[in-house]
Amino acid sequence: MSTERETKVFDDVVREDAVLEKLGYQQELRRSFGLLGMIGFAFSIVTSWTALGGVLIVGVESGGPPVMIWSWVGISIVTLAVAYSMAEICSAYPVAGGSLLETHTWSSGQYSWVAVLAPPSVARGLSYVTGWFMLTGILAMGATNNFIASNFLLGMANLSYPSYVIERWHTALLSYAVAILAAIANIYGPHLLDKISRGMMIWNIVSFFIVIITILATNDHKQTPSFVFHDFQNFTGFGTGFTAILGLLQSAFGMCCYDAPAHMTEEMRNASREAPKAIIMSVYIGAVTGFIFLISICFCIGDINATASSATGVPLIQIFFDSTNSVAGACVLASLISVIVLVAFARDHGLPFSHIFAKVEKKRQIPVYAILLALGVQMALNSIYFGTVTGFNTVISIATEGFYLSYAMPLLVRILARLSGHAKVLHGPYTLGKYGIVLNVVGFIFLLFASITFNFPTVNPVSEENMNYTSAAIGVIGLISAVTWLTTGRKRFTGPDTGIANINIAEGLEVPVVDGRGSDGVQMEKADL
Repeated sequence: MSTERETKVFDDVVREDAVLEKLGYQQELRRSFGLLGMIGFAFSIVTSWTALGGVLIVGVESGGPPVMIWSWVGISIVTLAVAYSMAEICSAYPVAGGSLLETHTWSSGQYSWVAVLAPPSVARGLSYVTGWFMLTGILAMGATNNFIASNFLLGMANLSYPSYVIERWHTALLSYAVAILAAIANIYGPHLLDKISRGMMIWNIVSFFIVIITILATNDHKQTPSFVFHDFQNFTGFGTGFTAILGLLQSAFGMCCYDAPAHMTEEMRNASREAPKAIIMSVYIGAVTGFIFLISICFCIGDINATASSATGVPLIQIFFDSTNSVAGACVLASLISVIVLVAFARDHGLPFSHIFAKVEKKRQIPVYAILLALGVQMALNSIYFGTVTGFNTVISIATEGFYLSYAMPLLVRILARLSGHAKVLHGPYTLGKYGIVLNVVGFIFLLFASITFNFPTVNPVSEENMNYTSAAIGVIGLISAVTWLTTGRKRFTGPDTGIANINIAEGLEVPVVDGRGSDGVQMEKADL
């Protein structure tokens, strides 16, 4: 039995490597992840409840508990439309990435999918744009994690020593230290990735129950159901409707990065079957734990004004303290989340974008230059906090918008391909059938709407000190991508081999498609997924 299982696993690995080769990629990384390890990896990156806690200040100021809870329910539901759509594509094309210039990398499955699925006339351009969106999201997300970890550490210091006053430059410098620590962990500890992922899944679950049980058991002044589910709170200066839209950012950030398995397919056994499961499972687990966390936290909030303006700078730490009436207890609960954030970021791979940064160091099989590049960019993003009081919110918005736009692009090209007659049949083990187009459209509309709202100012009246500079940052990135496309990208950017449009993963067969027709000249069905 053991020999048969080993043979099956070996066959699956060979088949996955063959698929990569058909798409123009060479297998460079060890396949060390199983399904459990990948779910742990995805969940500990998504880690919705800790992400929601890390940016709780957004929800507290923009609508309060009702917006936090109901927006989470709504965003979790529409996110499933995106997750199922991505899972189907990942099953058919379990390739983790392409090259933004010349060589092969593994950190952006979305732009590889776009290159394969988009109408031929626009495939390369849209793939290139998607790569830049993904680049923006993944680097800004790392910078956001820097901020969250630093905020929690400094918040605990303030709680323990009330005379200590947190300055913005303290946060920025500590963020640099967190980033450097993460880079070191990526360079010298990648062989521990799967084990860490399994351990962090357990840590996540155990920490979740410890936090929830502790605050509910120790808090003796819980809020009323009306406060939690109905009473609107507004500290923004804007009207009710606009403020509610601003509050969506917390939930949107909390439900992000569930595409992680798609970026790790080259390190996953039987990726075409297991990666889609991991994508969907991470959303379900994140949605349930996030909902329970928000309900518990909102019932345990003390004075809403004191929480929003807490000297710790982290409303969640203030809630922990108000619930336990213990500095030590609050710090212990906060440290559980700090560890999760630190470890999650320490495993964050940078996204290479040149022949130098895409180079894999042979001995350790890791992209050292890419990690160092990610370190430099994330430290630059953390430096925004020196110049604006809304620097934290701006980086959150940049990260979330970058990811959401990269998620939207594969869905967009699926829709465009149907309209242009170039829709491709997805032959992976996991398919959505006739429901695919409905989920594609629902998911795309949600992602587009959310991405627009991330650019809105968060405080009224608006000044240069509190302005949301997300649109400016995205604009600069868009300008850079346009210039690089015109100068080098359109000549050197290749992406995956789009000559192989459909690959039957289950059977190991390829179905060449040219201009929407199969190898036998029969027109491919436009509506069939």
